[in-house]
Amino acid sequence: MEEALTFHDRHGHNVAAILSTPDKPTTGLAVLCHGFLSGKNSTTNTTLTRLLNEQGLATFRFDFFGQGESDGPFEAITTTLAIAQTEAALDLVAAKGYDRIGLVGSSFGGLVAILTTAKRQDISCLALKCPVVDFAEELRVTFGSEELARWQATDTIPNIMGGPDRVRLQYGFYEDCLRQIAYGPAERITAPTLIVQGDHDECVPLHQSQRLHEALGGPKRLDLLPGADHQFTRGEDFLQMTTSISEWLVRHLQ
Repeated sequence: MEEALTFHDRHGHNVAAILSTPDKPTTGLAVLCHGFLSGKNSTTNTTLTRLLNEQGLATFRFDFFGQGESDGPFEAITTTLAIAQTEAALDLVAAKGYDRIGLVGSSFGGLVAILTTAKRQDISCLALKCPVVDFAEELRVTFGSEELARWQATDTIPNIMGGPDRVRLQYGFYEDCLRQIAYGPAERITAPTLIVQGDHDECVPLHQSQRLHEALGGPKRLDLLPGADHQFTRGEDFLQMTTSISEWLVRHLQ
């Protein structure tokens, strides 16, 4: 069963979400954090929801600020704000009686999930799909110095998902990213953590996941999928990624 609902972050923004529950009652649930320029109903989120519901676990997926059906202009999003919204989501599902909670993050959502988990003691496990760990580094590598200067001057960036039009995004997002690098916080994470990334990821540098894996303080596993890209475009890569994540969550939440 799926229930659409709205909750509020500490700034009063409306955040759109969907709680999906299996046929039988459960207190195990995964909160799903989508990637940059994506949304709660991404293919990854809906596939994981189906797989987890079939295994008796609930999911809670939501739209970050300015994306999907949530409040706000996308151009004003920051990592700090996304973390606050994820914490509000966790507080909500805990209040609903879920006491075995996993956190899943895709790309930018992975960065948010790492930083959120490092602040809390109520996360039973963590699963990360090609997580960004140092977004500022990724942006410098992707854009180069000239494009960074244009971003600072115009508050616009190229569409990193491949669209033709520039995307409005305040340069303050980059400045906030400089303060939200996740290697240090990851050392405080003791929850079992899975990282899945393709070794042909064209967006997130592979060394970020490798260094993250070294930094994590608890049980951990790094799955590198040969030939897989950032979107896990090939069907077999997407199947392996979603299967690995769902099995990890079932193992630690049931």
